[in-house]
Amino acid sequence: MTDGIGVPSARPRKVHEGIAAVTWEHPADRAALQAVRAVPGFNEAVKKIVGFFGERGIRLIFQANAVRVGPKQFPKLHALMTEVTATMDWPEQPELFVSQTPLVNAGAFGVDHPFIVLNSGAVKLLDDDEMRVLLGHELGHIMSGHALYRTVTILILTLGFQNLPFLAGIVLLPIKLALLEWYRKSELSADRAGLLASQDPVSSMQVFLKLAGGGDMRETDLQAFMEQAREYEDMGGPIDAIYKILNMLGHTHPFHTLRAAELERWIQDGAYQRVLDGEYTHRGEEEQERPLTRDIGEAAKHYAEEAKHTVSQMTDAAKKAASAFSDAFKGKGKGE
Repeated sequence: MTDGIGVPSARPRKVHEGIAAVTWEHPADRAALQAVRAVPGFNEAVKKIVGFFGERGIRLIFQANAVRVGPKQFPKLHALMTEVTATMDWPEQPELFVSQTPLVNAGAFGVDHPFIVLNSGAVKLLDDDEMRVLLGHELGHIMSGHALYRTVTILILTLGFQNLPFLAGIVLLPIKLALLEWYRKSELSADRAGLLASQDPVSSMQVFLKLAGGGDMRETDLQAFMEQAREYEDMGGPIDAIYKILNMLGHTHPFHTLRAAELERWIQDGAYQRVLDGEYTHRGEEEQERPLTRDIGEAAKHYAEEAKHTVSQMTDAAKKAASAFSDAFKGKGKGE
C-alpha cells in the first residue's frame, strides 16, 4: 500500500531513539548559519537584543496574547504535542501556546527554554495529521537550536531598526539579509523534521498545499500541486531565475511549492526511508564525532549545484541570443 507519492505508508509511527538534529538538517541551513555568524557585528547584535529583552521579556512579547495548551485547554493539541515529542525522543516537551491570529503560521521562540506558538488560523485550517506535521516542524527547529536566532530575526523584522536604539553603531542591513537567507534555509530542515515526526508524506505535502492556497482538500488536488511545484523549479531562463531570487528577498519562508519539491526530493533520494530504517546520527558522542568537513562538503555541493543550474540557464540563453543574432544578420545579408 502506497500513500500516493510512491512511499509506503509509515504507520504505526516509529520512535527515533536519540536522533540528532544533524540527521535532517539541510546542508544549506548549516552553511547559511555559518555565514550569518561570520557577518561583522552579528554576535554583538544578538547579545544586545537578548540582553535588552531577556528571557522573561521575550516570553511576554510572544505569549502575551496566547493561551497555554494543556490537558484542560486544547487537549487534542496537547496530546499531539506529547506524541510528537515522544516520536522524536526529545527529553523536554516544549510549552505550546495558541494565539488568536487568523494568519496561518507557527513559530518556535525563546532562549534557554524555547516554546511554540500556533496561530489560531493554523489550528482551524489543519487536520490532526497535518497538525502533527506542523508540530514536528516546530520541534525540529528547537532540536536544531534555531529558536534563538529565529527570535532575534522576528524581533528585528517586527520592531524595526529604529526601535532598537541599543544597536546603534552596528551595520544591520547585512545582518538582516544574512538572517533572512538562513531563516529560509532553516525551514527546509524543519520540513524534514515534520515528516520524521508524522511519518506521513501525504499529510506533509498537504500542509504545503494548504499553506499555499488554504481551503478544503475536497476542492484541491495534491498531485496537481506537486506537478506545479516541479514546473516552478524547471521553468524559465536566466531572467526567471533572477525574478525567483528577487521574489525571495525580504521573505522569511521559501515558497510553499519549492518546499514541497525539496521535501519530495529528500524522500525520493531515499534519505527519509534510511532514517526510518534506523540509519541516522545519534545525539552525544556520535554527533560530536561527525566530521565538520562532511557538513562543509554537503553545503558546498548544494550551493554549487544551484550555481551550476543558474549558469547553465545563462549559457543556454546566451547561445540562443547569439544564434538569433547570427540568423538575423545572415537574413539581412541575403536581403541586400
